[in-house]
Amino acid sequence: VHRWGLCLQPNTVQDVWRKLKADISTAFPSLSVEELSELVPNKEELNVVKIYAHKGDAVTLYMLHKNPVFFELEKCLYPTVYTLWHYPHVLPTFTTWPPVLQKLAGGADLMLPGVVVPLSGLPEVKKGDCCAVKVVSNRAPMAVGTATMSSAEMRSLGMKGRGVSVLHTYMDSLWAFGDKSGPPSIPDVDTEGVEAMYGEEEEDDEATEGGEEEPCPNSDGDKATDAPCPGIQELSLADREEGEHGKEEGEDLRSPQEQMDALLLQCFLQALKSKVKKSELPLLTSSFLRIHMFSCCPSGKQLDIKKSSYKKLSKFLQCMQQQHSLVRVEELSKGVESIVEVDWKNSELRSFRTPKDPGIEEASVEVGGAEGEKPYHPPEITTLYSVSSRLEPLFQDAKKRKGTVLQPAEVRAIITDYVKRNELVDENNKNYVIINPILCDCLLEKSEYQEVEALKWDDLFSRTLYKMQHCHQLVFPGQPPIVKKGHIEPIDISVASRGSNKKVTMIKNLEVYGLDPMAVSVALQHRVQASSALNPVPGSKDRVLVQIQGNQVQQVCKLLLDKYQIPCKYIQGLDNKVQKPGRKK
Repeated sequence: VHRWGLCLQPNTVQDVWRKLKADISTAFPSLSVEELSELVPNKEELNVVKIYAHKGDAVTLYMLHKNPVFFELEKCLYPTVYTLWHYPHVLPTFTTWPPVLQKLAGGADLMLPGVVVPLSGLPEVKKGDCCAVKVVSNRAPMAVGTATMSSAEMRSLGMKGRGVSVLHTYMDSLWAFGDKSGPPSIPDVDTEGVEAMYGEEEEDDEATEGGEEEPCPNSDGDKATDAPCPGIQELSLADREEGEHGKEEGEDLRSPQEQMDALLLQCFLQALKSKVKKSELPLLTSSFLRIHMFSCCPSGKQLDIKKSSYKKLSKFLQCMQQQHSLVRVEELSKGVESIVEVDWKNSELRSFRTPKDPGIEEASVEVGGAEGEKPYHPPEITTLYSVSSRLEPLFQDAKKRKGTVLQPAEVRAIITDYVKRNELVDENNKNYVIINPILCDCLLEKSEYQEVEALKWDDLFSRTLYKMQHCHQLVFPGQPPIVKKGHIEPIDISVASRGSNKKVTMIKNLEVYGLDPMAVSVALQHRVQASSALNPVPGSKDRVLVQIQGNQVQQVCKLLLDKYQIPCKYIQGLDNKVQKPGRKK
């Protein structure tokens, strides 16, 4: 319902007001009594308006203070964006990217590939539930609709298909029926840092305020040439650098944005001084960021331009060019910028000293496997079997009770001893074992009781192992064995879509094999020169997943197989690798 017809004559009826308040309380139980009283105050006039949608559907609209607060369609009550801006917690909310909002306002539904999954996971909804849609970094809902399927179905379908049937959005005709106010800016902690996974790739999609790019953040027009870029002098002088280093050892009093500006500048100068060669010029600015600047980022920190005052790499490079003449950037092809010249004799660049970061050295040792670092050794994994309650009579003579964990060879020896002790070997054919009452109860199905009189030795052993509970044992070097029930969880590698056509690779269950997710994340970041992040695994308190930009399944497999020597059978998702053109599986 995106287009709304003209309204009929308004009515103010006390009975309708009471019924609405009761309906709101029933439909949205998360509203407190105080919030309900604020939303529908007793002494305020409530207007009831009958309108018709463009498809002819009759809609009841409830107006308060000249703004529509609720609308009723097919006996279902929905809040408008005006209401949700004051009470964003009323509905389960899906998150998407700002460009998608224009499509929704034009009449489109929210497709699951456009949904951004926050760190806390998808909101839990059932099919037909009323839900809202917001954009990244702002909790203020921008659209209202109904879920086309449950959250479980969304996850099982791999986040594909139609997710929310949109009924009303910000900037549609229903919104225009009110005072046409804009949405508030409500910080969203849940999606903070999500855009870091996409960084500069979305730079072309962003519009700057007023349609013009500023040469340097926090500058005013012509005065930009007089204002130095933040932090340029701090890292250029040795005594300042030592002072900053001393401050970092204690408490850093700078704001997060100032810290990111300093980190961005440090990585920029270090990349120019120690990474970029003259023969590489002209160099794409995007390649300069991914290949050179990311590799200069200290361990334990993440370079995120969107958290700096520059917001975009193009603004930062423009500032470096105009204010300090460190580089010259040109647009060699439409929409693609490249660094065409570097002033190697620049005093700021020559006086810059690469900071010593023990974390980087440790990370390089971790990745390279140099001497001095304790190398990783994969655990020895052994399949074990536990005596179940059904098989307990079979193991009673061997004094093995329910829950006793045995190796396959031990199970085979106990069964063989049981058969020989009870003289169950078939005299006519010693390859068969005669079934006695205990073997019948333990190993045969009810339908086989009257039909099966003997079993082959191999069939006897396989049936016994099948009826036992599976376990596994992990033995790490220098540590006692760890025995756990069930099959061991494989390292799971999956590829998910984010935004329009962007993909991320996710790796789970590294902790099962004694791998440090942070070390794996750093190793992958150095291998593929792409941003990575650690996110908690939904439903698990002590596990995290590694998320890295792009389809990096092939590189992840090489790292796990070659460096960490994890057997291929314990890695799940190898078939998600990017197939090169012309090759067949």
